[in-house]
Order: sequence, then structure tokens, then C-alpha cells
Amino acid sequence: MAIDNNIVFLNGEFGPMSEAKISPMDRGFLFGDGIYEVVPSYNGQLVGFGLHIERMQNGLNAIGIKLDMDLDDWRDIAIKLLEKNSIANLGLYFHVSRGADVKRFHAYPEDIQPTVFAYTFEIPAAPKADKQSVKQYRVTSTEDLRWKRCQIKSTSLLGNVMHFQQGHDAGVQETILYNQRNELTEASACNVFIVKNGTVITPPLDNQLLPGITRHMLLDILRKEGSLQVEERVISMSEVRSADELWLTSSSKEIAPVVELDGKPVGTGQVGDIWQLAQTFYSAHKHNY
Repeated sequence: MAIDNNIVFLNGEFGPMSEAKISPMDRGFLFGDGIYEVVPSYNGQLVGFGLHIERMQNGLNAIGIKLDMDLDDWRDIAIKLLEKNSIANLGLYFHVSRGADVKRFHAYPEDIQPTVFAYTFEIPAAPKADKQSVKQYRVTSTEDLRWKRCQIKSTSLLGNVMHFQQGHDAGVQETILYNQRNELTEASACNVFIVKNGTVITPPLDNQLLPGITRHMLLDILRKEGSLQVEERVISMSEVRSADELWLTSSSKEIAPVVELDGKPVGTGQVGDIWQLAQTFYSAHKHNY
């Protein structure tokens, strides 16, 4: 999508991205002081919209940004952006910073207006539960060196970016992270699931990982469907390395099968049957949220 043709939302107004202007004194620019969300849409249908906005509001509350907007306000912006950009499959990016002050000072300033920005970008068609056509991921792993508030979806993403770059430099698509106890946390831009002996397992939510919306929806869908056993528990990296299947989940990837970790095959090195079943269930129910 060309910048000139991309209509964006900035502080109450819609217009071309090329004309959108934000102050260099904005705390989002100076400090990464803000919260963001990314919501996928397919043929105008939003996926998990209410859950995404709830998480964004939780993040705003966590860092003390006061914004007088509710779910209906965000939905109105989303619908108008989809209409104005009129491409079948679009991701919506929502970004709220604390706003622009007259000086650079670490403490939260009072009585400034938050900056609210939103835009769309083209995304591929929704993934299908097809072993032959699904994108297969190769990943590396490393110790998680980010901050200890990963449950907040902050715009301060340098730690994630640096870990992602490690994988990129290694010629793979993601970097799986583990803590000092050699326990799985998440990946640089995704949550992580393993499958062992037919059981689907993912780490429990805490300050080490983002409460992913796709993660939340997938767990809920699998539990309601009932044919697969699901666990949320601590996972050692030795379990990750001996897993039958390994998945990445995110709003843009849905459920992405990993076939190689640190140069070695995951399970048989092929996309697994449990992945196909889980993606089938997810595809059938993702628009219920």
C-alpha cells in the first residue's frame, strides 16, 4: 500500500499518511512512552477486536495514560479506516503515546493530550489448515534479555527488535526466548506453544510474556472444542527441544508451525497433525471474538 494512498487517523482526523505530522517532542518519539495494538481483518471482518482493545486499555492503565475513548470509539475508527483503504485483507495498527510536552523530562507530565494514531497495512489472506501451503518457520533460541514488564504491550520495543534481529542475522524467521532458569518465555514477536504426546502446552501468563490475543483465543477454542488436552504450565527448554510440534502464535501469523529449532528438526521436521487440527478449529471460530 503506497504511503500517499494510505488514509490514516491522527488525533481526530483522517487524511493521507504523507500529511500526518507528530511533534518531535512527543513522548512516544522521545521515550517510547506509549501502547499499541495490531488487529487483523479479512474482507472487512475484524478478528478479536474487543480483546485487543481491552488489552490496549489495560496497558494504558498500567502506565497511567488517561484517554477518553471506549470500544465503540475505536470500532468507529477501525471501520472508517477499512472503508477508506478498501483492500480485502488489512491489519490495523493503533498507537497511543502520552503526547507532546514542551520539554524532555522523565517524569510523566500533567495536562497534556495523548497522541492517537491509527493506520492500515495490507496482510496476506487468512492462513488455512493445509500442511502443503502453510508457511513453515525456522527459528533460533537465546536467553531473554528484555525488561521485566513484558505483559505491557509497550511501543518501547528495542529489546524485542534486538532479539528478532538475532534470528534475522542467523537466516531464520524468529527467536525463541528463555529465562535464566532455562524456561521458555515467548518469542521476540510471538507467543509459543509446544505439543507433546498429543497435549498442547504453553507457558502461563506472567510478567515474562505478552498476553497474546491469538494465544487467548486459541486456548479458549481448544478447550471448548474439547478433543485436545491443553495445559498452561512452566516449560523447560529441554521440553521445547524434544517437542513433537512447536508453534508460534500472533495476530498476523495465527498458528505458525515451526519445523526447525537451532538447526535441528522439530519432531519429524514436518508440519504436524495437531497443528492442522488446531488451525482448523481456530479458522472456524476466530470471528466469534
